Amino acid sequence: MPIDTTVPPSNRAHQELVSALEELHRAAGRPGMRKVSALIEEGDYPAHISHEGVRTTLKGLTVPRWETVQSIVAVLAAACVDPPRDPAAEVARFLPLWRAVTEGESSGMRSARELALSQGWGTHDGQWTPEALLGMMINPFNAIEIDPSLAVPHEPVVSEDEWVQVGVLLIEEHGAELALRALLRTLKGDYLGAEEGSPYGYHYPDQAAVDMATAFRYGCDRILRRLAVEPNLLQRSISAMHADETMDREDRIEMLSAESDASLMREVMTVTPENWHELSEQAHHQIFGYLIKKIGPVGRFGLPPEQRFRITWRVPEPPEA
Repeated sequence: MPIDTTVPPSNRAHQELVSALEELHRAAGRPGMRKVSALIEEGDYPAHISHEGVRTTLKGLTVPRWETVQSIVAVLAAACVDPPRDPAAEVARFLPLWRAVTEGESSGMRSARELALSQGWGTHDGQWTPEALLGMMINPFNAIEIDPSLAVPHEPVVSEDEWVQVGVLLIEEHGAELALRALLRTLKGDYLGAEEGSPYGYHYPDQAAVDMATAFRYGCDRILRRLAVEPNLLQRSISAMHADETMDREDRIEMLSAESDASLMREVMTVTPENWHELSEQAHHQIFGYLIKKIGPVGRFGLPPEQRFRITWRVPEPPEA
């Protein structure tokens, strides 16, 4: 779910938590609230939650205690089968999301001790966590061209001065211990994007997947902005898609096939910025295909989405946009 940047940070953090819970609930097969409550009651979980407590948490109607989120996440993760999910890993993924709601954005970073005890940098499905950004920026490989005898030749991502400035800010905000532990982890070979069997082969093997996920989220955010101010945009975009003779044949077949699903199309045709988060992921993709003809990177990795990606709309944006 794209996050509205006009709402207060605490509300945005809550939206992110609810969006993540919604995705996990969907991946688990959308078990009923009473079922989730019963499974929590039967298991060894830190909280016992009524079905109403499960509902208010999943719907974002309240800010729950951590024990509540922990129990719901563990049960839902255990119910995921295609593909399966590790409950412990999912609980660890949700902790910084919950902390950002209850303690503010600065709480998103794990403590030095948590970083030392954890494995990996916490990236999930292309999502950049505070630790992942820390892992990228603390790695000197990204600031200097290390001798080929130690690492593959490459073009630095940031300048040496930028790398130093980021390190100084990191130490000021989170302490020297966290920065040094992150640097040690990197220098020992546990670096962001590391690939087993390729020591010093620093690169991002999942860059294409990261780009696709980031582009989709950015495109959805732009779609919501246009839907909020342009009447009949969806209907005009659907007409433009049907009339587009340059559209890829496979993409057209996929879009037209989806149109035969009456339930899906009811979701699509009733979309508003207010009910976007209530729609299914399939509806999001269908709306995306109607409004956006093409989206792709035009800037280097690491730039903000509006500078990295270019959108070709089926219905061009009005000049004042």
